[in-house]
Parts: sequence; C-alpha cells; structure tokens
Amino acid sequence: MDKDRKKTKHVFSISELAAQLDISPRTIRFYEQKGLINPRRTPGNQRVYTAKDRARLKLILRGKRFGFSLDEIAEMIGMADTDMDEVSQIRKSLDYGRKKLNEIRDRMKDLIILEQDLLAVQKKLETRLKELTKEEFP
Repeated sequence: MDKDRKKTKHVFSISELAAQLDISPRTIRFYEQKGLINPRRTPGNQRVYTAKDRARLKLILRGKRFGFSLDEIAEMIGMADTDMDEVSQIRKSLDYGRKKLNEIRDRMKDLIILEQDLLAVQKKLETRLKELTKEEFP
C-alpha cells in the first residue's frame, strides 16, 4: 500500500500539469500526438503524467522558447517511445544550439545594418525639414 501511495504522489493529471507549466491541456495533447511525450493511461483511459513526462515537457517548452522547431526538439530529446542515450542527446543539442546561435548572430548583424540605415534616412529627413521650415530637432 505504501508503495502505491508513493507512486501516485508523483503523477499528474493533464490539468495539473498544464497549470504547473502555464500551458493548455490542448498543448500537452498536441505534444503527445507528435510523439514527444507518452503518458500512461488509467483503466478509465485518463492520461497520467509522471515526473519524467513533466521534465520532457519542460525541455520541449525551453526548446520552443529558444526558437527551435518541434522536429529539432524531437531530435534533441528523442521521441517519447525511444530511449536516447545522454551522449547523443547532448551532441544533438550542441549542434542545434550552435546553428541557432549563428542564426541569431546573423539576424543581429542585419538589425544593426537596418538601424544604421534608418538613422541615416532620419537624419536626411530632419536636415531637409530644417531647410524647409528652419526648425530645430532634437
């Protein structure tokens, strides 16, 4: 009996998990449909999530926050029905992380160029407006 109580202590319903992670139950079902998590089912066919499912969901959400696609996340953490060893998981994550950093750096360069272009156009417009109206601008 004690053993069973300990087991149920570390499981979550879909609504509990959704509330803890600040996502909708629909999102959790979507990740299940994509094969990223694989919750157990009760005899009544209700989903039951373990601490491992919760940890996987946190990894998925972190990956999404970092801008990774679900396919990329699946490669990094493995599908729910496969056991991916930690070394492979780390290598995949490092590869994708390097690619994402390069994308971010490229975007930052583009944004700096855009900022410079906008400042140059703004300066030209202010100069022309000053010529036309004799007004001063900050």
